[in-house]
This record gives sequence, structure tokens and C-alpha cells, in this order.
Amino acid sequence: MPQVITAEDAAALVKPGMWLDYGFGATQTEAFDKALAARVHELSGVKVRSCLTTRPRAFQEADPEGAHVLSASWHFSGYDRRQFDAGRCTYIPLNLGEWPDLYRRFVERVDIAVFQVCPKDAQGNYNFSISASYLRSLVEKADVVIVEVNPALPYCFGPDNAVHESEVDFVIDVPPLPAPELPGATSSEVDLAIARLVAAEIRDGDCLQLGIGGLPNAVGRAIAGAGVKDLGVHTEMMVEGLVELVKAGAANGARKQIDVGEAVYAFAIGTADIYAALDRNPAFVARQVDYTNLPKTVARNDNVFSVNSTGQMDLQGQAASEADGYRHFSGTGGQLGFVRAAYESEGGRGFLCMPSTYEKHGVRKSRVVAGLAPGTIVTVPRTDVMYVATEYGMACLKGLPVAERAKAMISIAHPDFREELEREAYANGLIPKTYF
Repeated sequence: MPQVITAEDAAALVKPGMWLDYGFGATQTEAFDKALAARVHELSGVKVRSCLTTRPRAFQEADPEGAHVLSASWHFSGYDRRQFDAGRCTYIPLNLGEWPDLYRRFVERVDIAVFQVCPKDAQGNYNFSISASYLRSLVEKADVVIVEVNPALPYCFGPDNAVHESEVDFVIDVPPLPAPELPGATSSEVDLAIARLVAAEIRDGDCLQLGIGGLPNAVGRAIAGAGVKDLGVHTEMMVEGLVELVKAGAANGARKQIDVGEAVYAFAIGTADIYAALDRNPAFVARQVDYTNLPKTVARNDNVFSVNSTGQMDLQGQAASEADGYRHFSGTGGQLGFVRAAYESEGGRGFLCMPSTYEKHGVRKSRVVAGLAPGTIVTVPRTDVMYVATEYGMACLKGLPVAERAKAMISIAHPDFREELEREAYANGLIPKTYF
């Protein structure tokens, strides 16, 4: 049986040079974190792994120079990005579907794992709530497992979404604290225009994966208005658009080949409405990311329909979704995995979407570029990209020579940039001078 201790006693277990793991997103530690901050100046060389920090971390606020504790993140939130900019955080490259295996095979050690869970059930299990993702493998790897029991977390069904009390070393009881919310992203008119193009491709029985942000949300709403039926859900993040489709009965999972009748997901970070929809609802099933994200599993469903946002693409079709030059701002996440899964799925289609332009320091710039800036990370290689959509149209790049790819990308760029892009394409040999 685990020992019940205070957060202060738990933080006293931390020694210089240790690797801690705060877990994922909306269920990261709160009480332990504050207790660690209170003694941060006694420590040195401590590193904290985590992913998608949703509230400010006390240890970082108490150690603004990062002299005592540094963080390493599997995927940046806005807070993690600010820590990176300040030199207090580094990114860990990751295809999300490989996450559990990384802990089993490549992560050298986890001295202490600490995260929030739901209260223990009658069988002695602490539910991982909305953060199934990789927590099972984290528990198996960690030398010491500490759970903060938070009665306010939603309880989420799933076969691998819990840790048994026999696997837990220490328990910290904390007052009810609602899971942090991520407000629903606002969709612009440009997002809505792109969404209409993508939603026009949806068919009865398609199995959906939608990414995060205003654009995928707009696609979800456009799909809801398309009158399609028997949709499936097999996704990484449970987002508002998918929840609404399940609640409306349009996504009933009736034609899925696996998990028939179930909406499968790895985690949720969103609004209270999303959390309420997932709480003790058997229509939604939480699984680890090696089940939700690896192409070999996703593609067991036919007609996978994957929609994700990207930030920039070059004329050859390389998609950069996580960095601007050397400045990292998010992560690879599951984007590449779902693009590949859509290709492997019988009848599958994968869409990368972006507005044609953005503004930087008051200057409008094209998201379609001749070449990516030095240091920019390629999230999806040109060999994997299927469909690309902007508000000016959609192009399928699979099977196209570089010259035709360049022409296709130029055709969906903003009209104000097309002539310049074409000149660069010819100047750099992407389109041969004799090409007809």
C-alpha cells in the first residue's frame, strides 16, 4: 500500500542531479511543484521532464535564472515556449506514437514521477483522467511514483488509463482543483474558407483525426453541417469539433474496423464542456499514444480522414509545423504519424492546412515559400505529404515531380506572392527552364 505523505515530505525526496517527470498536460503536479519551489535553492543539476505545461510552474518562477532546475519538454505549450525563449527549457524531439517505447528503451532514468490522478476506485486503481498518453510507461520506468489525488478531475474510461495502488509509492491528497482549461480557438474567415474545401471531401463512414487550433475546429464544424453519417473517431487529442460530432450522433463509430462504436483518443486539453463530455462516458475511450498514433494501428481503420494545421510549406512540399528558424514553438506531436496512417489506411486521406499568409511586425508574408529558412524543422517530409489546402484551393502532391509540386503550391499561394514564387522556382531549378 502506498504511504500518504505531505507535499513537503514528497519534495524532500528530491536530491541534486535527479531526473523528475511531471507527466502530461492538464494533470501535472501542483502541490508537489510548490513544495519543490520552496527548496529549489537547496538543489543543483535537477531536470524535470514534462509535456504541454498548462499552468505556470512554481519551480521555474522560484528559479528565474534556471540555476538549480531546468525543464525538458516533449511538446511546448505557450508557457514552455516562453521558458525556451528565456533559456530555461529544451525540447525533446518525438513522434508521439513512439512515446511509451522511448521510456521503455531510450529514456535513461526517471528518479521520481509525480502527477495528478482521480481518487482510487473500488479495485484500487487511480485513473489517469484526461492524460492517458504515456503515463503507463512512465509508471513502469520510474523508481519512485507519487500521485496527487485530485477529486475534481474527470474520470475517463480506457483499458490502460490507470495505475494500481500496488505500483504507487506515495500519495498526496490535494483539495479539488478543476483541470486547467484551454479556451476554444477562434476560427477566422480564412479558416472557414479552408474548412469548407476540406469538409467537401468527407464521406459517410470516414474515421476522423483532427488536430488542435481554430482551423481544425472549423473543419469539425463544417463536417457537422455536411450531413454525413456513421463517422468514426480515432485521434490523438479529443477536441471540441469531435466531441460535438459524437454528441450529435454523426460520429457513432458504426463503420470502424477496430473499436467499433467508440471514440478513441489519447488525451484532452480544452474547455470544461469537453471534460464534462468525457467524464464517465463510455462512448469515449482513452488509450496510450502507441495505440492512438502509430500508423500500423490507426490504419487498421479504413478511410482515415486526418486534418492538421501547418505553419509553412516550401515549393517541394516540405511542411514546417513546429519551428520558425531556430526558434522552436511547439513539437512534432502526432502530425507525421497521422499523415502516414492516412496513406496506409484503405481509402485514407491526409490534409495539411494553412492560411496563405501571416503578419509579422506589421508586414504580410507568404506561408508558401521557395525554401525554408535555416534551422527550420521539417515536420512532414515532402515524400509523405498528401493534400495541402489554403483558402485559395487544394492540391494533392503525391506522385508529382518537383516541378509540378512547385506549380501546385504556387497555385494555392496568395495571388500577391505567386509571381515572385514562380521566379524563385525557375531561378533555383525547381522548375526547369525547358519544362512544359
